[in-house]
This record gives sequence, C-alpha cells and structure tokens, in this order.
Amino acid sequence: MTNREFWRDRSVLVTGATGLVGSWVVRRLLEAGADVVCLVRDGVPGSELARSGMAAQVKTVQGQVQDQPLMERVLGEYEVQTVIHLAAQTIVGVANRNPISTFESNIAGTWVLLEAARRSPSVKQIVMASSDKAYGDQPILPYTEDAPLQGRHPYDVSKSCADLIAQSYAVSYGLPVVITRCGNFYGGGDLNWNRIIPGTIRSVLRGTRPVIRSDGQYIRDYFYVEDGAHAYLTLAEQLAHNPALAGHAFNFSNQISVTVVDIVQKILAAMGSDLVPDIRNEASNEIREQVLDASKAQTMLDWSPLFTLDGGLERTIAWYRDFFASEGKLS
Repeated sequence: MTNREFWRDRSVLVTGATGLVGSWVVRRLLEAGADVVCLVRDGVPGSELARSGMAAQVKTVQGQVQDQPLMERVLGEYEVQTVIHLAAQTIVGVANRNPISTFESNIAGTWVLLEAARRSPSVKQIVMASSDKAYGDQPILPYTEDAPLQGRHPYDVSKSCADLIAQSYAVSYGLPVVITRCGNFYGGGDLNWNRIIPGTIRSVLRGTRPVIRSDGQYIRDYFYVEDGAHAYLTLAEQLAHNPALAGHAFNFSNQISVTVVDIVQKILAAMGSDLVPDIRNEASNEIREQVLDASKAQTMLDWSPLFTLDGGLERTIAWYRDFFASEGKLS
C-alpha cells in the first residue's frame, strides 16, 4: 500500500492531471499528504479532478509540457522532488488524423520535461508513462519488457520514441527516470467517448446501440485506472529506495486478454442491457493483438493489481451512472 511517510509534504508534479490516469494519481497523492502541483493544458470541467473538488486542493499551472521555460520554472519554483509524467495525446484516431500535434505533445513534451528535470537539483524521481503501444506489433504474446520497441503508426511511434528518449536520459545522464508500459486504461473519469468502455456505458445509459469501430476481434489488455495510480506511486517509492531501477521499464497489467466484443458484452451484462452492438469494421492503423506480461513488476516491485476486471468494470459503471445523473445528461 501507499507509503504515507514517503509522500507527506513531498512536492510532486503531475503532468496531464485532468486526464483519466492523472486525476486518480492526484487523488492518491492527496490522500497520502503530498504537496501536489498539476500541469494543466486545457480546463476540463467534467474531469474527475474538477468534479471531485481536488482541483481546489492542488497548485495548478496552466500550460503545455513542451514549453521548456515553463517546465524549468515549475520544477524550480515549486522545488519539485517527484515527477509523474502523464501528459500526452492518447487517442489513436486523433494521432492518425493529426500526427504532428501528437508528436509534439508525446515526443517533444517528453524531452523538454526530462531536460528540465536534468537541470533541476531538486528532482529525485521521475515516473514516465509509456504504453503497451510502444511495442508496436509483436509476433510473440504476451509482451515482455525485452521486446523491441517498434511502433509503426503515429501514436505507437510517439510512445516508442518517448520511451527510448527516457531510457537515453537515464543511461547517458544518470537521470532517475523509470518507465511504465500499461495496457488500455479504463475507469471513471474517462471522457473520451470514442473509447470502447466509456462509449459503451454512455450508449447503454442513453438506450442506444454501442458502436464498435473495429470488427470486434481486436485483443486488448484492459487495466483499471486505480490499479494504474497505485502502480505509479509504488514505482516512485521503489525508485527512491533503489536508484538502480533508473532506466528500467515495467509492464503493468492484469494479464488477461479480452476481445473488444467480449468487453462490450461484459458491460452489457453488468448493466442488464439487451442492446446489440453496432459493429462497423472501420478501424485502421491499429495493432491487432496486445497482451502484457507483468511478471517483472511482480518480482522486482512486489506489485500486484488490486482489482479484477469485473471489479474494475463494476466501479467504472457506478461512476458513470453518478456522472450522468449529476450532470443531467440523460434527459
């Protein structure tokens, strides 16, 4: 569990704090007594950070992660000790349509932040979010951390590049950075409705057929967001006690492979719906099968997920029921 002694009064910068993972990371940090600084590009009123009232409990910096002077100012003025770097453009379809903005955010944003951290005397730990997409399409499943990073499509390439840049800063400059490669995050607070889990839940609540953009047979490794937040904090704590972890990458996963059709059917069953999915088979530039091996994190970090897939889906559905009821978005 979270080491409150480690986090109490610790100055922590969270980039991408209004995102799905960022909001839950901030929640855990506040519960542990950390002094949280959030980098926010755009205001997102419906985000968990805003809805929960957490935004009033943190220091907020408005700006973009690829702004070098801003990042150096933030790390210096707030004497940041730990960085949890989550800021990214995370939607595959957006990356396919507009690769430049994705490259700027995901690749340039990574080197800017790491360079600012290299110049800062106060930064002691950096946890950087890569992705299972950094592996690209691999012939052997599940992926281990030894698999080559070989993204081919824009989003995947952006994560491969950012991952390698982080490794280079650890090896070349001794920067205390570790890398996470997680499966497809899901959970309350994801407002990207073109993602299959929030999109399906919203469709059921509105009584419309959920849309599956692919043929439904793509295999993914779905990872609950509260498990992700737990993993990020655990990794920062472990890095503080074991600096030799710098440069390492860790897969985090429930190690369960599920097709898109299967996850939609699980949601429909959990919500008592008899709606039939609308399978459009329109997806392109996406990896067919992705499953992660998390044994390295289990062995080296003594980490294990706190939630099952069904347990995470239950909590997620409850969040969206409350969200739509409170926002009056179903009438």
